[in-house]
Amino acid sequence: MRDRTTQYDVMVIGGGASGMMAAGRAAARGRRVLLLEKNRQLGEKLKITGGGRCNLTNAQASERLFLAHYGSAAPFLYSPFAQFGVKDTFSFFETRGLPLVIQAGQRVFPRTEKALDVFRVLEADLKKGKVEIRSDTAVSAMIGAEGRIEKVIAGQKEFFAASYIVATGGTSHPETGSTGDGLRWLKALGHSVQEPTPTIVPLAVSDAWIKALAGVSLPAVRITFRLNGKKQLTQNGRILCTHFGLSGPVILNAAKKVADLLHAGAVTAGIDLYPGLDLGSLDQHLIKLFDANKNKSLKTAFKLVVPAGTAQAIMPLLPAIDPETKVHSVTKEQRKQIVRVIKALPVTVTGLMGYDRAVIADGGVSLKEIDAKTMRSRRYSNLFITGDLLHISRPSGGYSLQLCWTTGAVAGSHA
Repeated sequence: MRDRTTQYDVMVIGGGASGMMAAGRAAARGRRVLLLEKNRQLGEKLKITGGGRCNLTNAQASERLFLAHYGSAAPFLYSPFAQFGVKDTFSFFETRGLPLVIQAGQRVFPRTEKALDVFRVLEADLKKGKVEIRSDTAVSAMIGAEGRIEKVIAGQKEFFAASYIVATGGTSHPETGSTGDGLRWLKALGHSVQEPTPTIVPLAVSDAWIKALAGVSLPAVRITFRLNGKKQLTQNGRILCTHFGLSGPVILNAAKKVADLLHAGAVTAGIDLYPGLDLGSLDQHLIKLFDANKNKSLKTAFKLVVPAGTAQAIMPLLPAIDPETKVHSVTKEQRKQIVRVIKALPVTVTGLMGYDRAVIADGGVSLKEIDAKTMRSRRYSNLFITGDLLHISRPSGGYSLQLCWTTGAVAGSHA
């Protein structure tokens, strides 16, 4: 026999970014709100986002260009963004005492660069609205009939509300609780759900030189991907070497296209450390640098050629040249070989990392089944769906959290 709990106006399932925003918004309208979270604490994924710095939106000035980053979902998002867009996100956090700053790529961070401070603003909003929070409460089922959700079952309890907002997130970072529960419930209720795949993820590679540089960034480089030797995709920006391969914004945003290439054949890449110089110009640069250091060993001078901290790992890519060779003894052909290598450091892509390292996993409920003006389900009149549960692809750079703020605010305003 299950316990029956009190009836609430709005029940929010999932205490992440969109769930906290939705609950706070509904409470601000005077609704009696219950927030259910299966973890011991709210906002577990939010606290680690952006490496703990929290890239909470993007300051792209044009809304049209901003929404273009969501691909085919852009037309759907015009109405939600008209209700709560980037300017509203700035206003929401700054009026609550958290100044924001714009950094490279128009990425927006809290001035403190602490994701925990973003969480605390949302947490304070819940307290102000007297939202009832039940953590350590794992929902096992949502029960619906005749176009309405009737109740939610968690453990030995049944929870009832006039409206339900599902904000459980997708499948990226499962260690934070994003294990796809909401997608399973919604599918069981009859919603069309596109199965998720990790789309914004690091790349796994087999190259020892990259793994030897784990934790080192290659700033302002160019990477060119090839399929079976033929050029397919070029990206510019910062790349982070890891113990399993490559990460960083450039890699994360290329991952979906690279995944498609991997289905078609062998994928290799070349990293150009000097994208602003052609081969001839770089050769001239090396001539001047070598002339100024002609009595040093090549391994010492090489440190002036490649990014800081990378020489020891990259030098083995030149096996035909003795690192102890004096610079004045380096031949013209050897110098040109150095130029060719640092214009295309070799990369062999073996795959994509999985959900455990995904920033975003796509998939989710078909947008055809969601009312864009309210985030209400077209199948259940008292069900609202937000954030990563929607089938919307987007790049890294603040676009994912902005989607959470927007859809959470809209659902909380209408539930």
